[in-house]
Amino acid sequence: MSPVADRLSLPEFCSRGRLLAAVAAGQVVMLTIALAPTRAPRWDFTEFASASALATWIAIASAVALCKLRPWLSRLPTRVDFAAATAVPTLVALLGAGALNYIAASLGQFVLDAEMNRHFVLTTAGLTGLIAAIALRYFAAQDRWRAQVQAVSQAQMEALQARIRPHFLFNSMNSIAALVRRDPAAAERAVEDLSELFRAALGAPGQRGTLADEIHLAQRFLGIEQLRLGSRLQVNWNAAPGLPMDLPLPRLVLQPLLENAVVHGIARLKEGGEIRIDLSVVEGLLRIDVGNPRPVGVDPRPGNGHALESIRQRLRHQFGDGARMSSEAAEGYYRVRLELPLGAAA
Repeated sequence: MSPVADRLSLPEFCSRGRLLAAVAAGQVVMLTIALAPTRAPRWDFTEFASASALATWIAIASAVALCKLRPWLSRLPTRVDFAAATAVPTLVALLGAGALNYIAASLGQFVLDAEMNRHFVLTTAGLTGLIAAIALRYFAAQDRWRAQVQAVSQAQMEALQARIRPHFLFNSMNSIAALVRRDPAAAERAVEDLSELFRAALGAPGQRGTLADEIHLAQRFLGIEQLRLGSRLQVNWNAAPGLPMDLPLPRLVLQPLLENAVVHGIARLKEGGEIRIDLSVVEGLLRIDVGNPRPVGVDPRPGNGHALESIRQRLRHQFGDGARMSSEAAEGYYRVRLELPLGAAA
């Protein structure tokens, strides 16, 4: 990895989560100081509340300042950027503690000599700078780790897509080749259907579609197979009302399931059979069932484990652990079920 790639970039503070983390870090430090065993008298509630309020103000002001200054700080040379970013909360604490002393003295709350004032201000600024340096390094490492995890997940998803593309495209081409001499008009229609599948399969890596797109592509694929298999292939779509047709989905999730149903089920039966596709919404989940007859006494997953694993990983990449995929094999029948959370598409 190059030095530039290995460099820790400044963390992002323009988010609610990061702001709350900064405030929480300040409160943990205050609580630690308050509970630390020392010879000095323990803080009472008023003193702790005052210190906690000051820490909260410094944390919020520092996070806002770093959020606004991040574009400028990011243009600085390596290491200088972190030094400058650490100086921002230190300066905020210096000004805040000095202002607090001035306001309190003006209101007659307490009067400290110059030496104690200077000690309070410098101690507050120094402690803030130390905490800021640690927090900046931690948050930067956390951001880089998340970026690496996302990059690895994206690369895995793209590799799975690249492996699945030739699989169904070559099968479709074979179907069209079988039609060229027997039924040129049908072959022409199949080429048009295949062009839709090419556009979806060869699109940008990680490109998403919607449930409506997936249904459309699946119908195109089944159109090609029906031209090849004729009356041996029957299709039964059962779509419940109110389906989230605009739900984002990875491209080509439904089509491989139908291809498995055709190749490992219908095509291996002399009399053919019916593929049943049920789509419904159950308890906040989009449920997709694909069922098909299969030869009796034959392993329900000969050669189709790769397609199922690809779909499982791509759905997990988009929906997280909320996406579920299961299969059920009965005597002479096979069904795959997808369950996707409607509110978790990222």
